[in-house]
Amino acid sequence: MEYSSDEESDISESEIAEYYEKPYEQLRTGKYKVKGANGTLRCPFCAGKKKQDYKYKDLLQHATGVGKGSANRSAKQKANHVALAKYLENDLGSEAEQTQPVATPAPAPQNSEQNDLYSFPWTGVVVNIVKEPENGKDVGDKEYWLTYFVKYKPVDVMIFWDDHEQMAQAIVNFENDWTGFKNAMEFEKSFAAHHRSKKEWIARKSSPGADIYGWLARADDYHSEGTVGAYLREKGDLKTISDLVQEATKGRNSIVANLTSEIDKRNENLDDLQIQYNQKTLSLSRMLEEKDSLHHAFYEETRKMQRIAREHVKRVLDEQEMLNRDLENKKKELDSWSRKLNKREALTERERQKLDEEKKKNDVRNSSLQMASMEQRKADENVLRLVEEQKREKEEALKKVLELERQLDAKQKLEMEIEELKGKLQVLKHLGDQDDAAVQSKMKEMNEELEQKQEEMGDLESLNQTLVVKERQSNDELQEARKELIVGLGEMLGGRTNIGIKRMGEIELKPFQNTCKERFPSEEAQIKAMELCSLWQEKLKNSDWHPLRVVTDGDTAKEIINEDDELLRNLREEWGNEVCDAVISAFKEMNEYNPSGRYVVSELWNFKEKRKATLKEVIAYILKNLKTLKSQKRKRGA
Repeated sequence: MEYSSDEESDISESEIAEYYEKPYEQLRTGKYKVKGANGTLRCPFCAGKKKQDYKYKDLLQHATGVGKGSANRSAKQKANHVALAKYLENDLGSEAEQTQPVATPAPAPQNSEQNDLYSFPWTGVVVNIVKEPENGKDVGDKEYWLTYFVKYKPVDVMIFWDDHEQMAQAIVNFENDWTGFKNAMEFEKSFAAHHRSKKEWIARKSSPGADIYGWLARADDYHSEGTVGAYLREKGDLKTISDLVQEATKGRNSIVANLTSEIDKRNENLDDLQIQYNQKTLSLSRMLEEKDSLHHAFYEETRKMQRIAREHVKRVLDEQEMLNRDLENKKKELDSWSRKLNKREALTERERQKLDEEKKKNDVRNSSLQMASMEQRKADENVLRLVEEQKREKEEALKKVLELERQLDAKQKLEMEIEELKGKLQVLKHLGDQDDAAVQSKMKEMNEELEQKQEEMGDLESLNQTLVVKERQSNDELQEARKELIVGLGEMLGGRTNIGIKRMGEIELKPFQNTCKERFPSEEAQIKAMELCSLWQEKLKNSDWHPLRVVTDGDTAKEIINEDDELLRNLREEWGNEVCDAVISAFKEMNEYNPSGRYVVSELWNFKEKRKATLKEVIAYILKNLKTLKSQKRKRGA
């Protein structure tokens, strides 16, 4: 029940002694509650105060302080608090005992114990521990002794065995506070009650029997010889009860001083916080005023922004209309590009099909390689025979050409002599008289000589025709030989050798690969290069495309590449000079070797000198390779 101001009546300072009896009785009867349900203490006469959770000491100090009076307290408040102080002292004295801290020292022992030197931390000594295996107890296990002395709450047990005397000593460690001291004393008293203390151990040491003896370690144990004394000196120190009480008091006083200083600092912080609160309140008021002004400015700015926004929307709509027109134009361009891409895709698909066919052909060719290797020996013999025949035919052809040249020279000389005779005859006809016998005789001789020369001329013509026919036959045989060498020696003569076979009019792939590697990823670049190369190879086959123009050099007219050709110009702009030059080079070769058919032809080629190879060079190269192959076979056979 709370204290009510309606029950108060004005009393004077002199009536305080008589008046406090009434609230004291009300406190005892329970009208005013001091102790809460959770055991906390409160002041029933200060219900409006914030703090209502007191300790006994603090509440007693509060009641006594108000009861003694101050200038701002009424006489009735003083009387009520005097009654509360009396109630706390007389009726709630047990609360004072309950609130004592655990760390408070135990009641002071006898004066003799206060001055005794103990081994600290508190340590008990147990002696005369004898092994008895037949009893089933493992006395050497510290868990056994922890259980044995459990009611004294030991912290640890150390066992020290003396194998010579077949017995052990034990050290029992307790907590290093007053509760531990109390348990250690009870430990010692339990042995003393059964006449097994240190005094009895000294008296019976010669024949102690099977019982164990124990006591609390003191100065004589600390300074004793043996394992127990060494352990105590290593782990602890000697202290009196007075020393420990003094240390505890000094520590408590230090804590109180620190707490007092901390409370003063907290009070100063509270004052600072109050000042900061006042400053923040004033600042908040100013901010509210600024907020109102900013709100007004925001409203004006919003109206301005709306006007600007309307103008901006109008401008955006105009731009959108213009962009729509541009978009329509772009769509048309995209449609055009899409149609071109579709055409290019169709070409790419055809090229892919061609590549698949080439792969199939390569598979068939690879499967035939084993059979071809079996025929290699026969082919080598045929090649040698063919080479010998071609060499012999070539020598015969050369002889016929030389003979033809000699006949031609003789024919020309004879023609000159005939013309000279005809000239002389004409001169004689004009100069001489028809009846002059000498002139007539000379003319007859010259006519006979002329007829003879003409007969010789006819014979030479006949011989010349025969030689021309044989020369054509030899030339045809040489061309057939070149074709046979191209077909039969395709595997031996490649592009990586000095003498090999070159496909005239075929576009080189490497410039396309170099350019595509700069523009596409490595995997896509190879495919793109092959597609582009195949596309332009197809364009070279188109007989309607003639990127040439005729120029005149004096009386000579010749054809050169037309750099202004639309396809070549677009190719150079889109893919660069290297790709364009490769296409032009292939076109020149095709225009030279197969202008009518517009397809790729193979030719024996001297790659070192970049020209057409002669049969002599090819035969010499083949003979050299055959000798190398035979020497390698002999080495393998060896």
